[in-house]
Amino acid sequence: MSMKRSKPRSSGKSQDAQEGDDFFAKPKEAEKNWEIEVASKPDEAFSPYALTTRFDKGQLVTHPKFGKGLVTFVEGTRIEILFQEGTKKLGHAAT
Repeated sequence: MSMKRSKPRSSGKSQDAQEGDDFFAKPKEAEKNWEIEVASKPDEAFSPYALTTRFDKGQLVTHPKFGKGLVTFVEGTRIEILFQEGTKKLGHAAT
């Protein structure tokens, strides 16, 4: 004998939670704008990019192909740099 359910099963999410919300996710940083963060800086403030150089978050760099940029993320031997055409993932020297 089978029993029919009177209510459909829920997925366990509350009705207030929206799709894509993750309570345990890291808070997102505000998007950085290239024009505000980089374009107005003097040329002397930029370090030339080299794979053998170590960079820190917030450092200004100049790349031979992509131009001026701002280091927005550093993890191990990888960095993300915000250039005018968008964010690029590049390598750098680890500590």
